[in-house]
Amino acid sequence: MKAQMSDLLISISWSDLAKRYFGKSGSWLYHKLDGIDGNKKPTEFSEAEKLILRGALTDLADRIRRAADGIH
Repeated sequence: MKAQMSDLLISISWSDLAKRYFGKSGSWLYHKLDGIDGNKKPTEFSEAEKLILRGALTDLADRIRRAADGIH
């Protein structure tokens, strides 16, 4: 079962999501999610980053659905 879901085991991680979809570090994404950058200044996702995040979460959901559908 674990091998069947190996693609998901790595991806259910904000750090992996940051690297895979943004090419950034996990701390970069955590800062964006918190709304405060590494220098304690306010930050937010740009419109382009919001689109990437939406696509990343949709892709992750699709991958989870495929894994679930493969369980018999």
